[in-house]
Amino acid sequence: MLQSNSQILCSPGNFSDINHVLLDNSVSTFLAPGSCCESQPVARVRDISAPSESREKARLKGKKNQHEDDGDDLQGRSTKQIAVHAQNSEPPNVFDEALLYDDLNMSKLCINDDEAGKKLQQNERSKGSNTKVGRVKRRSKGEVVDLRSLLTQCAQAVAGNDQRAATELLKLIRQHSSPMGDGSQRLAHFFANGLEARLVGLGMKTYEEYKAPAIERPLAADIIRAYKVYASACPFKRMSYFFANWMIGKVAEKATRLHIIDFGILFGFQWPSFIQHLSERPGGPPRLRITGIDFPQPGFRPAERVEDSGYRLADYCNRFKVPFEYHAIAEKWENIRLEDLKIDKDEKLVVNSLYRLKNLLDETVVEDCPRDAVLNLIRRINPEIFIHGIVNGSFNGPFFLLRFKEALHQYDALFDMLDTTVPREDQDRMLFEKVVYGRYSMNIIAHEGSERFERPETYKQWQARNVKAGFRQLLLDQEILSKVRTTVKQGFLKNFMVEEDGGWMLQGWKGRTIHALSCWKPC
Repeated sequence: MLQSNSQILCSPGNFSDINHVLLDNSVSTFLAPGSCCESQPVARVRDISAPSESREKARLKGKKNQHEDDGDDLQGRSTKQIAVHAQNSEPPNVFDEALLYDDLNMSKLCINDDEAGKKLQQNERSKGSNTKVGRVKRRSKGEVVDLRSLLTQCAQAVAGNDQRAATELLKLIRQHSSPMGDGSQRLAHFFANGLEARLVGLGMKTYEEYKAPAIERPLAADIIRAYKVYASACPFKRMSYFFANWMIGKVAEKATRLHIIDFGILFGFQWPSFIQHLSERPGGPPRLRITGIDFPQPGFRPAERVEDSGYRLADYCNRFKVPFEYHAIAEKWENIRLEDLKIDKDEKLVVNSLYRLKNLLDETVVEDCPRDAVLNLIRRINPEIFIHGIVNGSFNGPFFLLRFKEALHQYDALFDMLDTTVPREDQDRMLFEKVVYGRYSMNIIAHEGSERFERPETYKQWQARNVKAGFRQLLLDQEILSKVRTTVKQGFLKNFMVEEDGGWMLQGWKGRTIHALSCWKPC
């Protein structure tokens, strides 16, 4: 059962530090304090909810300004994530530059960081006609190394518990891979980490402590810069937010009260620019209520992350004069009840979930499938629109070798994408690859059962799930599709693709679909 704390009025300087993962995705970070409002706050964060068994511990411990050293995991589960040092003096514009791009003004949406855009173009020219990154590497005269083949052979040895062969193959892979090399060398480096962790039977955090117990933690500003590099080089996140916010804007065009239920709110990166857009609506903004849902963090403060996301959004609403309330829920999503969402029939109701349903377990792990349970809950919510974004992948299966090979294809494309668009010596790129691609691939390779939370399915699999759960798919808005295509064509490299299939907007790289979005409504 969810319990509610007393109402908390948003006030200047009310943010505590946040650590979590940015994107579908996502990078571990702490938030610096938000900027102050000069006028009376119009935003309120209320009904902060947490799992009932943790409430008393949270009350006794209290709301401190500093984090525990142990951090939290990528999705609030047992495996822990890299912590990031807070830097309370960090100016708010460090975050605004990453969050307040005008995603509802397409003329401003193309790569808006001139320096990043120039680097991208220079990097593309320096590579010439880009071929598929690095399946085969020539290290010296007469020596040819096929890293993907070596990784596959090593995975076969690990699966067969052939420690001697796996160790020898890992040694060879290490000789020809590097986190500072080209795309294939970086791919091989991080996949070798996962294979080694699986071979020795270590989980993610244990493996990191075993390899580098005193590793220096990155600062929040470093993480934000890494995110900006990714967002400048790759359109996936920006186009996803633009697509979702455009659709919500159409549904709520004349609404006076808007309630968004966000499954997987994370850091709330989607909403600052949407709030900015609402503030400019003719006749004034609607009253906005966001129910932010995420997994509980381990420890005494399971709702801290999702609460702090609300304070940050409240700060933006104060700055842009948008009436706002926020309801935080930190709970296993399949345990959330309809009454916990405090639905008001006079509100325009929207459900949003971008790239996080992949973190729910499926029927191969538990009989009562959490994915189906959450979809059934969304159907009972009966929103005007359900915006569903997915990471397109087929490496959710229980069979390790098949999963490994499919993940290898997927991450080959992702590392190739960054290798094509961002200089190899860029420190922010290296940090992003480490804390996002490195950690996710580690989870896919080294973990099984409930410990494995990276479980993407294809958009066609999600299509079947949604229909089975009682949803009908809405026609893809051709205007938004055209705008996204134009923006990607004008502002990003030609290898990025935007396609349509079966009512889904597909985004990808060199013909491989990475993300897919569609809109639904209960039947």
